[in-house]
Amino acid sequence: MLAALTLLAGAAAVTFWLHRPLPLRLHGQPVVDVVIEPGMSAAQVADALVAAGVETSPLWLFAWFRLSGQSRALRAGSYEIAPGTTPKTLLDKLVRGEQALRRLTLVEGWNVRQVLQAVRAADQLIDDLPPGDDPVALARHLGLRSGHAEGRFFPDTYVYPKRTPASRVLQQAAAALDARLAEAWAQRQPGLPLRSPEEALILASLVEKETGLEADRARIAAVFINRLRIGMRLQTDPAVIYGLGQRFDGDLRRRDLVTDTPYNTYTRAGLPPTPIAMPGWNSLRAAVQPAPIRALYFVAKGDGSSAFSQTLAEHNQAVQRYQSQGRR
Repeated sequence: MLAALTLLAGAAAVTFWLHRPLPLRLHGQPVVDVVIEPGMSAAQVADALVAAGVETSPLWLFAWFRLSGQSRALRAGSYEIAPGTTPKTLLDKLVRGEQALRRLTLVEGWNVRQVLQAVRAADQLIDDLPPGDDPVALARHLGLRSGHAEGRFFPDTYVYPKRTPASRVLQQAAAALDARLAEAWAQRQPGLPLRSPEEALILASLVEKETGLEADRARIAAVFINRLRIGMRLQTDPAVIYGLGQRFDGDLRRRDLVTDTPYNTYTRAGLPPTPIAMPGWNSLRAAVQPAPIRALYFVAKGDGSSAFSQTLAEHNQAVQRYQSQGRR
């Protein structure tokens, strides 16, 4: 009888505490961060919350979890407990799994070095990546089949819980790229001089770096496709610049165009050995659906668009007209 009365008194006390108008107090900080590990019991969750800075008795929290009937529904994750949180809203947050989320945006046209700079500057991402910016080491660490991480992440905004390993976000971006590349490859025009989705990705990266104008992407892809068909060198400056790496000082000189590297498309025929940047969906689509034009040359017009020519004579006239430094 005494045990039953004690239980009823405890339940009444917890019910009163639950419905009191005052929110939970947080110890000496505006927001309490707490990580609920997978497999934690309701009692361990209560202990973790109090240890993190929620000022109440862990026994009260545990009793509330049990009396609610949802003690087994608490989800693992990284949570922020903000001022004004009541016992009820705390339970709702844990049951719904409303984790503290952050965002990382990867931008079209970025290379691996820029991706890693953004990742390492991102809020609440754990840097578990290899030091430096070697795309081969990064690919090995992430388990990428290509063996080279350049261009292997899809530019998008990725949402992640606090204290997520950076490798997990990049693996998600790599999986997104694989899916979009497969989608584009399935839509390719027949007869393209591209032997694999990887070659389409490389071509798309060149298109991405040559223009930001949607209307020109398919036409620039057509120029490269037309050149590949006849064995003409692509002569694309962004690939040369990529091959120079840290040696590039912002000024592409004529000597750079004759200095051979695996990415120098003036000295070597065909596509570069890897992508040179992250292409977006529009560039992926342009690479496999080039415009039906015969142009072999293009030059920047100075307004973001390009002028396209079929012959070298026409191209030279366009260069002179637009006073560009195009060399194609």
